Amino acid sequence: MGTLGKAIYTVGFWIRETGQAVDRLGCRLQGSYYFQEQLSRHRTLMNVFDKAPSVDPDAFVAPSASVIGDVQVGKASSIWYGCVLRGDVNSISVGSGTNIQDNALVHVAKSNLSGKVLPTIIGNNVTIGHSAVIHGCTVEDEAFVGMGATLLDGVVVEKNAMVAAGALVRQNTRIPFGEVWAGNPAKFLRKLTEEEIKFISQSATNYSNLAQVHAAENAKTFDEIELEKLLRKKFARRDEEYDSMLGVVREVPPSLVLPDNILPDKSPKAA
Repeated sequence: MGTLGKAIYTVGFWIRETGQAVDRLGCRLQGSYYFQEQLSRHRTLMNVFDKAPSVDPDAFVAPSASVIGDVQVGKASSIWYGCVLRGDVNSISVGSGTNIQDNALVHVAKSNLSGKVLPTIIGNNVTIGHSAVIHGCTVEDEAFVGMGATLLDGVVVEKNAMVAAGALVRQNTRIPFGEVWAGNPAKFLRKLTEEEIKFISQSATNYSNLAQVHAAENAKTFDEIELEKLLRKKFARRDEEYDSMLGVVREVPPSLVLPDNILPDKSPKAA
């Protein structure tokens, strides 16, 4: 961004801040802050000057996540609650069908001990577990990073490789195809079984499906949410003996029946 672009950005910032200052002055003139609306600084998608996120329309980004700067998110991928993807000093690329789970952190490297400028590249159908830290590294297609794992600058996790939960992978480490690495620092543990390799792909598919449900719920308007709450209360099931005493037959409207894959105690219906 050139000097003119920065100047325009700064003027826009001043105008917005001036509006807030005028609002506060009006409250003072009325005698008190009787009505004060707090402006939330959180933005799910946020530019850093001319660096803007690019998110596929079919991807899900949770409202409490932060996708900042030069970040690309592919089709059917999901960025879950509390995640931060910060592409400020370099770029972040997330492929298709990938899930980055709650509270995970993805960042990039501008400078490090190796003197390398590193983007973060995450491939297709990758699973990044809760609270993982991915920093200036590459995670190839259908790889798996466990909960709370940390991947430092220059790490490469090859296709169908797995980083175990809580592992710390040191700089410039390469984790080969089909291997499990664990520990602090992470070391080779064993080879993945065929069932575990299939699980990695299935895990990505499961999260893509679940993300569609969360996207639909988050897209509901305030009126729709309040109506559902009212209907659920009205048609709530009480004890069968209690209902029989009152002669009440309760039926849940079809619109309120959750899909079978959301309720763990319900088996899928036969085709």
